[in-house]
Amino acid sequence: MNPADYFKRQIQLWGASAQETLAQKRILIVGCGGLGSTLALALGGSGVGEIHLVDFDEVSVHNIHRQIVFTLEDAGRNKAEVTAELLRRKNPFLDAVAHDKDFDRFVEGNPPLFDLILDATDNLPVRERIDRWAKGCRTPWIYASVEEFNGQVCFFERADFGVFTISDHTPGGIAAPIVMQIGSFQANLALRYLVGLPIRKDTLHYFYYDGEGELILQKFALPTE
Repeated sequence: MNPADYFKRQIQLWGASAQETLAQKRILIVGCGGLGSTLALALGGSGVGEIHLVDFDEVSVHNIHRQIVFTLEDAGRNKAEVTAELLRRKNPFLDAVAHDKDFDRFVEGNPPLFDLILDATDNLPVRERIDRWAKGCRTPWIYASVEEFNGQVCFFERADFGVFTISDHTPGGIAAPIVMQIGSFQANLALRYLVGLPIRKDTLHYFYYDGEGELILQKFALPTE
């Protein structure tokens, strides 16, 4: 199979050179649940050369309605391994690497350097540790979270995640479409950054639906000093 055929529509969008650049990139997705599923499919099918997936959790039945990588047959299996298997079946040009462990154990193992880190967790303390590790590696990362009909995304480069109040918050209910919507926005930021297109950094994008079902987007610049 020829990559030019597989990625034909994207090459029409940004050219063969950008697509070749994307093939040289290595990214990390932390968490393979709702957001991680969307990120993995969007970025794994777009031509990123190497994707590392970190998740210690197993697929539960209540995950499947919104975590679009999984089917009922996957219940009880490790999420990272299932996700990596699917990505390999979809894209023959991708190196998908599964890590059946939590984030702290992953970074203790001296992992490779990445071009970009993507947060797909549902845990504020872990995100704070991602931020510290990313800053230490001088690697940008993209934060995202979803709850009920709301979501937020931020490309962190200079801003400190400590501007958020860190607590072990248990999320409320989640509607499946907003998970995919926020994950898709996060993936679009990632793709634009990886191929060298401009994006707005250190800005919190907050999405919510009002009482009439209209999507509202608010943007907040985060302090970088």
